[in-house]
Amino acid sequence: MQALFFVTFFKISTLLDKIVSCRNIYLSLLMKKICLLLFLICLSCAKQKTYNDPIEFALAADTDKIQNVMQNLEAHEVQIMVTDSEENTFSFQLNAFDYFYPASSVKFPIALLALERINRISSIDSETLFQIEGDSIKTTIRKEVQKIFAVSDNDAYNRLFEFLRKDTIDVQLQRKAYYLARISHRLSTSNPASTTSKAVTFTKNDSVVFHQERTQNRNIAPLDLKKVHKGKGFYQNDSLISTPMDFSKKNYIPLQTLHDLMFRFHHPENQRLETLFNLSKEDRDFVMKVMSKTPKQQGFTDSEYYDSYVKFFMFGDRKESMPKHIKIYNKVGYAYGYLTDCAHIVDTKNDISFTITATIHVNKNQIFNDDTYEYDEIGIPFLAELGRQVHQFYLNKKQ
Repeated sequence: MQALFFVTFFKISTLLDKIVSCRNIYLSLLMKKICLLLFLICLSCAKQKTYNDPIEFALAADTDKIQNVMQNLEAHEVQIMVTDSEENTFSFQLNAFDYFYPASSVKFPIALLALERINRISSIDSETLFQIEGDSIKTTIRKEVQKIFAVSDNDAYNRLFEFLRKDTIDVQLQRKAYYLARISHRLSTSNPASTTSKAVTFTKNDSVVFHQERTQNRNIAPLDLKKVHKGKGFYQNDSLISTPMDFSKKNYIPLQTLHDLMFRFHHPENQRLETLFNLSKEDRDFVMKVMSKTPKQQGFTDSEYYDSYVKFFMFGDRKESMPKHIKIYNKVGYAYGYLTDCAHIVDTKNDISFTITATIHVNKNQIFNDDTYEYDEIGIPFLAELGRQVHQFYLNKKQ
């Protein structure tokens, strides 16, 4: 009987030990899980705190729209700049001496230069009718500026280019300390690099009030920059030329120049006077309006002109209406596989504003003029997501 008691006691004792042991193992596992969870939370918080740079934050985003580009940066020639409302500036792969084709982004300084020049001619203003030699259209400087920002109209740019004259454009940009900028040719027209500026006539009540004669400009000199020869071939007159395309006589404006132009336009205070454009208050207000309003809000009603038609950041990959509390003052450019946007973005609901400029190249087959570029697949989604992520960075800072 005594032996049975000790055997039973031993079994019960062993069972209790196992129960305690199991409990301890469970508690140990539970504690490990809690510690791991706390560690991950702390790690996540620490990770959030390390992003003091909005570009770094954006490019780390776990989305294919960003990471597909990040995996092949060299091919995409990405450059980015961001300046916040406190004038903190951030950049990524910025290099003014590596050429990229700016496309229609050059229309931004051309529009400002045209309005500035009008102020120097006492007999006319930005609403005086004018006509270019050989052109059937009578228009005004304001109408052409509006078309440039609302729908990126090439004919509008070409008219202002004739009015300003190639050599004068170069001189004015140099005087404003934009030394590497060069705007030397027209867009999407026959003989775009002609050095002859056509005559321009301004009229009031059918009477000539200002006339500018034809002008002969200097020949276009090759750009002294790196990477002016691009790709492995290009089409010319429907024939494939199997050599890199020469961009050395094309327009060029460095990304930082575009960025500085946009930032200074929206923050003229504390800027050197010679770097600013001398516009009347009425003309400046006009530019602010046409920069930010959608094409439809400005009377361009064709179905292709959805809200973000010429606004790549944040909304470029979407066609629905843009929210009213987001204002985007910008100018885009796209051609030869290059996509560029230069924008000042204001979120009135969350009291956020920043200037952002970026360029990306999407030309997988490295052939130019074949109209085979990955704008919709890669380029615009990247810029749209980049804008959203930078905006999110500043939203996070507000919280």
